[in-house]
Amino acid sequence: MPYYNDRHITARCFTDKESSVPRKSDARAKAIATAERLFCTSGYAATGLARILEESGAPKGSFYFHFPRGKAELAEEVIEAYRARTTALFRVLVERAKGDPRAFVTSLAQGIAGEMERSGWSMGCVAMALAQEVAPADAALTDALERVFAEWARIMAEGIRRPDEVSTAAEVQTRALALLAALEGARVIARTMRSREPFEAVVHQFRCSGLIPRV
Repeated sequence: MPYYNDRHITARCFTDKESSVPRKSDARAKAIATAERLFCTSGYAATGLARILEESGAPKGSFYFHFPRGKAELAEEVIEAYRARTTALFRVLVERAKGDPRAFVTSLAQGIAGEMERSGWSMGCVAMALAQEVAPADAALTDALERVFAEWARIMAEGIRRPDEVSTAAEVQTRALALLAALEGARVIARTMRSREPFEAVVHQFRCSGLIPRV
């Protein structure tokens, strides 16, 4: 299979979020989307409920109807919404790669880089942003974040496993965790550099190291 480098298709995959775009009347979805953006750009601790309510346009009464426990419950819902959206996207990339680990890793890195670039490098990974602030102090949020990272690693293991894979499941999972760690680190550096280069470096290194062997 040729080396997968179709940025247009990958970008469409990462930007096709029609089903997750909240309707104007959906106060709950608006609050979740607004909180995700603010947690990424301003941080969890620095984002107060007043700002979330103001920018989402959600009435205070309806907010507490949907999130009785306030900001902590909203953060849990942000994590769940982000998990559902990203895992669905990652699974699409696994299917499109058709058993080619290089195609999967390349399209995954390009997709994340493109998403950040389109946001002007302001948006990173909300799961990582929250993890840096709340883990391990907030047990509930930490557990939710742990489940997200574990699920991503499992999907990545599917993406980098060749049809004729001879490595054990544990070995493939270790490589997947290394890939996840590299991509999350690339997000931080790319946001600072405002460049795709860190993601390109991850792909290059994984190809050269044999961690994503040619099919």
